[in-house]
Amino acid sequence: MSDSPKITAPDLTQRPPRSVRCRLGGYVTLPRILDKGRATIAGTNGEYNYDAPFDQHLIKFLGLDPAALREQLAVDQSDGEILAWINAHAKEKRTPWEIEQWSEYMLHRGPDSDEETLTFFLKRVGSFTKTREDIKTWMDLLDVDDYVTFGGKP
Repeated sequence: MSDSPKITAPDLTQRPPRSVRCRLGGYVTLPRILDKGRATIAGTNGEYNYDAPFDQHLIKFLGLDPAALREQLAVDQSDGEILAWINAHAKEKRTPWEIEQWSEYMLHRGPDSDEETLTFFLKRVGSFTKTREDIKTWMDLLDVDDYVTFGGKP
């Protein structure tokens, strides 16, 4: 028997969290972070980690405390309720145009040109496919990772 709180959470051992491209309140990655947070609380996160390095981009953009967000997720609030909480508690109050610009930047963000980051990115892509040339952004990489992890062929 599990000691995990009883909340509505996805089972990320059976399917991936929502795509990093999904938006909530205009923010890309937010629905994915919520899925990973809820699954972590419920003990169904599998290989997915809440507050992972990619999540930090949104956390920093908003000035959010990931532990406080996790506490809100633990009381089983809806996405809309969590978004309202984020809007009330983010240290950085963002305007709609800032949110749109940040989200668009994140959608198109590829690896930095430094050798270490580029090498990591290319090795990671190569671990999934040797033939696809369309995986150019971090979001492309996360989407293909999710797809292949659950049995898809790249």
